[in-house]
Amino acid sequence: MTELAGADRPLHDLASRLLAVAERGLPAMLLPGGTGFVFTRAGHRAADGSYRLEQRGTSIRYAAITALGARFLPLDRQRTVLGGHTAEEFAGELIERLPGVRNLGDAALIAWAAAETGHPKLSDALDRVTALDEPGRPQYTVEAAWVLSAYAAARGTVDVEDRLKSARDRLLRARIGGSPLFPHATGPGLNPWYRAHIGCFADQTYPLQALARAHASGDDPEALAAADACATRICALQGEGGQWWWHYDARRGSVVEGYPVYSVHQHAMAPTALLDLAEAGGTDFGEPIRKGLRWMTEVPELAAAGVFEPMILDELGVTWRKVHRGDPKKAVRAARGLTTRVAPGLRLGPLDGVFRPTAVDRECRPYEFGWMLFAWLGGIDR
Repeated sequence: MTELAGADRPLHDLASRLLAVAERGLPAMLLPGGTGFVFTRAGHRAADGSYRLEQRGTSIRYAAITALGARFLPLDRQRTVLGGHTAEEFAGELIERLPGVRNLGDAALIAWAAAETGHPKLSDALDRVTALDEPGRPQYTVEAAWVLSAYAAARGTVDVEDRLKSARDRLLRARIGGSPLFPHATGPGLNPWYRAHIGCFADQTYPLQALARAHASGDDPEALAAADACATRICALQGEGGQWWWHYDARRGSVVEGYPVYSVHQHAMAPTALLDLAEAGGTDFGEPIRKGLRWMTEVPELAAAGVFEPMILDELGVTWRKVHRGDPKKAVRAARGLTTRVAPGLRLGPLDGVFRPTAVDRECRPYEFGWMLFAWLGGIDR
């Protein structure tokens, strides 16, 4: 935040505003009893422009991410955000639920939170990750990255060297050919053949963050170089309006489909990963971070269409989830995924004229604010 204030004071003020929105919104996303979080708050807009917000579902994954970000707040504000718990206490609540957790990514995030908060049951959390991570089995790239981040956070407390090396090597092997980008899974079998070459934005940011953190926790120039190469490519592909695009051809290092543009990518996930990279000794991508953050208040897609709806609603404590095409069943993404599989580089340009990105998804999820707190208050050295 200090560097941002020196580089661009209005953007520093925007980041401060977003952090205030996060602290205002997270308590409204707590489940009764304060031991978890809802999956989302969905907004319904009335004819007079007012909104009604509805809580839907639950998510232990989002709860763990929120704990990772909230730990950087003072203790009294941690308790406000986490239903009366400190981040360490909240991590403990999640650890108690681990025997019933079946998803590797959920377990890895809980273990990561346990490591970062110094919880005494860290070893138990890591053992659950190991039990769910079957050797040789392909995993989704995002979840594999969270496994590595958890081990990197824990390596100063628990002996995880063998497990960390395995998780690190799995990520590096997942890349296709000489491309610096990552596909959606670390091996075949999890995705249909026509989408095996595609990786989303999260498939880039979480691995580059994990590899940077692996280097920061123990000298690993190869991991840092891979993280830097991935970051360099997604920054080169960033949109003119600061957009972090959604789907990439992981073989060619090119964009398959840009939309939706997700707010969390702009204000949290890209800053989190790129700031961690810089602090680990990699390239400083401060300008792309600032350019992406600026999108939150200068949304070119909406401005071009004459749509005047803010993405940030301070009093409600929400940032709307995304700007998208409104195409039925994500038809544009499906069409471009299939065509780029058989004809790399083909983009079906006429679809852009038919399905314009002018629709606003009025949802807000806890993890968006968790990563926001992590990005601007936390990180490796922040």
